Amino acid sequence: MKDKSKAVIFMLISGLAFALMAANVKLADEIPVFEKVFFRNMISLFVAFAVILGKNQKIFGKGVNGKFLFLRSFFGLIGVVLYFYSISHMNLADSSMLNKFSPFFVTLFACLFLKEKLTGAKIISLIIAFLAVMLIIKPRFELSVLPAVAGFFSAVFAGAAYTIVRFLGKRENPEVIVFYFSLISVLGMLPPVIMNFHRPTISELIYLIGSGLFAAIGQFALTFAYKFAKASEIAIYNYSNIIFSAILGYFIWKEVSDVYSILGGFLLIATSTWIYFATEHKKI
Repeated sequence: MKDKSKAVIFMLISGLAFALMAANVKLADEIPVFEKVFFRNMISLFVAFAVILGKNQKIFGKGVNGKFLFLRSFFGLIGVVLYFYSISHMNLADSSMLNKFSPFFVTLFACLFLKEKLTGAKIISLIIAFLAVMLIIKPRFELSVLPAVAGFFSAVFAGAAYTIVRFLGKRENPEVIVFYFSLISVLGMLPPVIMNFHRPTISELIYLIGSGLFAAIGQFALTFAYKFAKASEIAIYNYSNIIFSAILGYFIWKEVSDVYSILGGFLLIATSTWIYFATEHKKI
C-alpha cells in the first residue's frame, strides 16, 4: 500500500475516533473541563508509554527534540481545553466544525515557520475559511458566543500543534510525540483537578475512560497520517470528523445545526476540497 493511501486510512480512523471522543466528553456533562482533559490525556499517556516500552525507545536525553515536543504539547493542551469547553456548551457538529478549521492554520503557520509557499489560491481559501467561521460563530456582544469563540481558538492552537507535528514527522516516532503531549497535559491539568475534583459516577467514569481511549486512537492515527503524507495532501479527509460528529449528535441528543452553521460547514469543506484537488494537479 502506498504511503498516501495509508495516510488517508489513518485520517478516517482519526476522524471517527475523535468524534467518539467528543461524544464521550459531552456525555460526561457534570465533570469539569480540566478533569475531562486530565482523564483524556492520562489514558493516552499509559497507551503511549506501553507502546514505547514495547519498542524499547528512547524518550529523554540527547537526540530527542525536547523543545519542539514541549511546544507541540503546550499548544495542543490549550487547544484541547478550549475544544472541550466548546463541546460542553455547543452542539457536537458545530464545535467539530470550528475545531476543523485547524488545517487552514496549519497552512498559514507552515508558510510562516516551515517556509512552505503561500500562493494566491491559499490566501483566497483562508479568506473564505474566515467567512465560514463567522457564519458558525455568528458574532454578537453576548456571553453566549464564548463557546463558539473557544472553538475557533481551539483550531488556532491545534493548527500550531499540528504544524510542529509536521516538522517532527521525520524526526520523532509518533508514540514519542503522543507521549510528550499526554505527559505535559496530565501535569498541566493536575493542579486545577486537585483544587476542584468532582468524583465521577460509574457512568461518568466510563465516559471519561472512553474519551481517553478514543483520543489515544485518534491521536496515534493522526500522527501516523502526517508521518506518511504532507498535511496539504490529506487534510481534506480530516473533515470526515464533522460528518461523524453530526451523526452522533443527532442520534444521541437530536442536535441539528442551523442554516448559518450548515452554510459555514459547506464553505469549509468546499474550500478544502478545492485546495486539495488543485494541489493534486499542481495548480497551486
